[in-house]
Amino acid sequence: MPTWKTKKIKTLGSALARIHDEQDMLALLRDICTIEELKEIANRLFAAQLLEEGYTYRDVAKKTGMSTTTVTRIAHWLQHGEGGYGVALKKISF
Repeated sequence: MPTWKTKKIKTLGSALARIHDEQDMLALLRDICTIEELKEIANRLFAAQLLEEGYTYRDVAKKTGMSTTTVTRIAHWLQHGEGGYGVALKKISF
């Protein structure tokens, strides 16, 4: 098991997976995260979508206000991560 998957993180994942109502999920996210953290998480998912659509790193950086370093990191995890971005992107649309 990867070292980042601690018991607390697994419990968080389990709780998130069991919430099927959007309003309940938003309520939990708001209680856990600051508004800025939520905006950053949403922006990262949006950046991943843009990358999947074929936008260049520079274009993604311009559209999101992120640095190209952050966009590069998102692209790395999109291609070589745990597959979470792909799972989420299949379930949503911006």
